Amino acid sequence: MQIITIGKRLVPANQIAVVEPFDPTSNPEFKPEKTYLSRIVLLNRDTILTETSPQKFSDANGFHMLVEENVAINPSLAFGIETFEPSENFRPTKAYRTRIKWRDLDGNEQSKLLVMEPETVVLELSRRGAKPSEATKPLPQRPARSRRRERMTEAAAK
Repeated sequence: MQIITIGKRLVPANQIAVVEPFDPTSNPEFKPEKTYLSRIVLLNRDTILTETSPQKFSDANGFHMLVEENVAINPSLAFGIETFEPSENFRPTKAYRTRIKWRDLDGNEQSKLLVMEPETVVLELSRRGAKPSEATKPLPQRPARSRRRERMTEAAAK
């Protein structure tokens, strides 16, 4: 099990869902002593602030980076992806297009909104763990079997 040290905390990597940029202006009351660059979102939606950028965190810990969003995604988690449209009761200021979802330790659904197009997120997350050359390379084709060979195999099976 991979353990990640964040400040004084030791966190199992499999407990981290996403790492996103931290915006100190989102809470003017909060005046930290340090310059935090990222907010680590755990499976249960608890958060940890860190002085490491999402990109550096991703590089150091093997997370998949959604560069367009500046968000690192845990490669070991299954994420659901759906389109997002504002509702009458929820009209965010950003033009979000996508919601990624995961399950917390109690089986409850958690989510994060993204500005990226849903199809782009699906494509990006389907490439998790692949080397850049593997992600763009077509899958190998299964060799064609001759009809004669198939008949011989069928006859041998009878």
